[in-house]
Formats: sequence, structure tokens, C-alpha cells
Amino acid sequence: MKIQFNTDKTINGDERHQDFFTAQIAEELKRFQSEISRIEVHITDENGKKEGLKDIRCLMEARIEGKQPFAVNYQADNIELAVSGAIDKLKASLETILGRNSNH
Repeated sequence: MKIQFNTDKTINGDERHQDFFTAQIAEELKRFQSEISRIEVHITDENGKKEGLKDIRCLMEARIEGKQPFAVNYQADNIELAVSGAIDKLKASLETILGRNSNH
């Protein structure tokens, strides 16, 4: 499972942040790693440099072998909460999609 991390110009996307979030995503999704070929993570600040509530958006797109890619997103007050929320939504979606496929 390859994890690609992208940020917009207003978010600090340094290597330390990328390593931390990549490790967090890999750990949380390790039980799905045989089905997922790639996850793309996009972090954006919806308001740019202006302050705002829930203005950090994390979009995660998962590519499952033999299936159409799908995406989830989550908005929060900071990057950590946005990534964590998106991981939770992605796990729920994967459980639904892969659970449905194993039942048929």
C-alpha cells in the first residue's frame, strides 16, 4: 500500500509531518493493506491564511485492486483532527465495501 501525501501552499507539508501522518494512516489501515494499492491524502486550508472554524480539510482517496477509487473527506480545526476523522471515515467505508464484496 503506497501512501501519497499532498498539501496546499498554506499548509506546512514538511517531511516530518508527512512521515508522522503516513505512519498513522498505515497503522490504522494495516488490516486492509492487501486490498489497497494506494491512498492519496490531500490536506487543504479552505480559508487560506484567514482564521476559521473547521477550515482544515483532509480528503483521502483509496484505490482498491479491481475496483473504482473512492474518496472521503473530513473538516476540522487542525490537521491532526482532520486526518484522524478522514481515517475513521475511510475505515468505515472500507469495511462496508470489502465486507459487502466478501459476502457475495
